[in-house]
Amino acid sequence: MTHNNYWIPIIISILAGTCIGLATLLIQEKQHTAEFSYSTPAEIATPSVVNIYTHTAKQPNPLQNQPLTTVNLGSGVIMMKSGFILTNHHVIQNARSIVVALNDNRRVQARLIGSDPSTDLAVLKIDLQKLPAIQIGNSKDIAIGDRVLAIGNPFGIGQTVTAGIISAKGRNSIGLNTYENFLQTDASINPGNSGGALVNLKGEIIGISSAIYSSSGGSQGIGFATPIDDAIQVMNEIIEHGEVIRGYLGMEAQKITQPLAENLSLASSKGLLVSEIGKGSPAEKAGIQVGDVILKINNESSEDPFQVKHLIASLKPGTSISLLGIRGAQSYKINILLEEQPTMQRLTY
Repeated sequence: MTHNNYWIPIIISILAGTCIGLATLLIQEKQHTAEFSYSTPAEIATPSVVNIYTHTAKQPNPLQNQPLTTVNLGSGVIMMKSGFILTNHHVIQNARSIVVALNDNRRVQARLIGSDPSTDLAVLKIDLQKLPAIQIGNSKDIAIGDRVLAIGNPFGIGQTVTAGIISAKGRNSIGLNTYENFLQTDASINPGNSGGALVNLKGEIIGISSAIYSSSGGSQGIGFATPIDDAIQVMNEIIEHGEVIRGYLGMEAQKITQPLAENLSLASSKGLLVSEIGKGSPAEKAGIQVGDVILKINNESSEDPFQVKHLIASLKPGTSISLLGIRGAQSYKINILLEEQPTMQRLTY
């Protein structure tokens, strides 16, 4: 081997080692950056989040011929490339006109496909194609403590990204909607963020920002979002039917606790206590009365009023359910035919 050939393998080894070392450093730097920066998920998700401007009629001005209007601000998320947008019902409620401002500064008139006050969701449509639809995550996979970003248009100042974690799941007694199953987050959600996106660190949407819990009107670290799995079900129903069609039983009930059972001398310390019956409802027609104890629905124990509420709503009108109850010391079992839930029905089931 000549003197020159002797050094060739050594030089190749040195160059290979240098390349591997640089690659390792670059990977480590990228991982380090990912730990301290949300730029990648924000870059992925922000083009799909839009600003929504609605004009709402006010009382007519006696000095003018036309009524005054006020402009309301909110956010929305492009769910399909064909132009379907999810937002909150309260963002577009009573709107005379709706304008969507895209991330690329285009503005276009939107039409309302339908809304669902019971979940505070609405679907809009804009007549543009090949839009940047958001990537969809799975809200069932979310764990408390997961980091998330809230993207929206707070106070109308322009698109904003805030960061936080999932603080709680399954919040269902906030009193904002009829059907609640909120994700709670400490990511700042302010007025104008409503209808915006809550995304994971892959840039996938996992919730539709809905409301804040605040005494001042500003963010105090308690915000709520509708899980995207729930929102998509509502969206698909609205696109197909123009509304969400739910089963309706027509009663209110509360969970029975041991103290409640003792105080009212109930025959069971488990189940649901019927507290109200809707006039003309399927429950009334079937003979259910206030004070009855409901033990089972469709042979499943009924101890959580929120689960029962969601069960009834998930069934279609015309579905027959079986109900096992107690009145006084006498048990009974009946079959009830569900009807279609009236619009904005106050009763929970």
